[in-house]
Amino acid sequence: MKPALQLKLSQHLALTPQLQQSIKLLQLSTVEMQQEIERYLLENPMLERDDDGPGESFAGAQQFDAPDNKIQSSESTASEAHEDAQGEPPMTPSDVDDDRWSSDAGTFTGAGRDDDDDSDAQDSHAATVSLREHLTWQLGMTQMSERDRSLVRFLIEALDDDGYLSAPLEELWETLPPEYEIEIDELEIALRHIQNFDPTGIGARDLRECLLLQLKVAEDCAERTLALSIVDKHLELLAARDFAKIRRLTGCDDEILKGAHALITSLDPRPAAGYAQVEARYITPDVIVKKLKGKWTAYINPDAYPRLRINRLYAEILAKQRRGNGNLSGQLQEARWLIKNVQQRFETIHRVTQAIVDRQRQFFEHGEVAMRPLVLREIADLLGLHESTISRVTSQKYMATPRGIFELKYFFGSHVSTDTGGACSATAIRALIKQLISAEDGKKPLSDSQLSEILGQQGIVVARRTVAKYRESLNIPPVNLRKTL
Repeated sequence: MKPALQLKLSQHLALTPQLQQSIKLLQLSTVEMQQEIERYLLENPMLERDDDGPGESFAGAQQFDAPDNKIQSSESTASEAHEDAQGEPPMTPSDVDDDRWSSDAGTFTGAGRDDDDDSDAQDSHAATVSLREHLTWQLGMTQMSERDRSLVRFLIEALDDDGYLSAPLEELWETLPPEYEIEIDELEIALRHIQNFDPTGIGARDLRECLLLQLKVAEDCAERTLALSIVDKHLELLAARDFAKIRRLTGCDDEILKGAHALITSLDPRPAAGYAQVEARYITPDVIVKKLKGKWTAYINPDAYPRLRINRLYAEILAKQRRGNGNLSGQLQEARWLIKNVQQRFETIHRVTQAIVDRQRQFFEHGEVAMRPLVLREIADLLGLHESTISRVTSQKYMATPRGIFELKYFFGSHVSTDTGGACSATAIRALIKQLISAEDGKKPLSDSQLSEILGQQGIVVARRTVAKYRESLNIPPVNLRKTL
């Protein structure tokens, strides 16, 4: 073997910068696209926003303002780039309901507290003050030695966002400097001080202690006495909703047990949740769907469409130069690419959205129960695009409808066969299951097998395991946890 030089001719597909930019813009969400455009505006003097109206700017946004105006577009180079890219697997949306109660023994939901004036005031206070600031302020109002204050501040810093002291006192005690000669009993006393602070239940080491702290300050009555016994000794049975065993062990009657259960479920298992700093996420829908002249029509949201144009001053300067400026010429071409790719992005989103609306018009008329099965391939074949393009278009793009705001991927889902040879959308089946459970008798809730039989009577063949899977995706507890007194 010896080294040698060889010449070889080959053909391969190379994505130009314009095509790469087109693909990138298509898969970005509206917020991410706005950030990307801001970057271009800062870096490219040839590009500017058009805040004065159409003028000489790119007028692509005007094509979407009239809902009845169908967009006529050819498969440009940007569309070809979308088709050449590999797609992503479709995502299945799931409605997640935040459970109010959870413990190691099981999960059960509570009714929560009433929206009275006290809770409104606390929410307003919590919106501006953090948990540690609130507790430190209360600490300043107490009479205790500076040593005890330091220990209380130490434990306040150890609380989690729900107000629990999740770390054992022994572990916290071991982290203290030995030269301070602090005893474990002093930490216990400091913890007792915190547990007397507001909100009630703060500083608890587990759910049981949190509930007991709140029950101890409740009004004394037979229901409170029974609730203290249940939380202290039979919390696992309550989580499993084994009311028969609770009655047998406590010797109570149904009325008092019902009152104790209502009292426990009115407690707050996360006493410090109102002080958590939660950042609100706002969604700007890309598309708006309305029913006009008896037809559901989609059009681009003007607030989501960036109005861009070429800077006239720089363009005239470049045109007057005989030899031209290489840097400005390149930036001019880049600005034109961006304007064209933004137009192509929204044209593609509009075409895909209108195709989805046409397929799912029964959903807009009747809701989730009328959702029909739909896959990415069906829309791709209809529009002559690659499946990966549809996947990019429907990811992180949102549609505003009279029924709410939905991600475009929400309208895609698997199907289940019916006994008539047809198909039913998994979303529709979940909606039916939710309706059946919401209308069930709390004393005799429907099991997964019973739900399967009821759906079968309606012509929808669904196995018990499938019903259980859909029920869990809706965050609905099993039959034993839905039983009420």
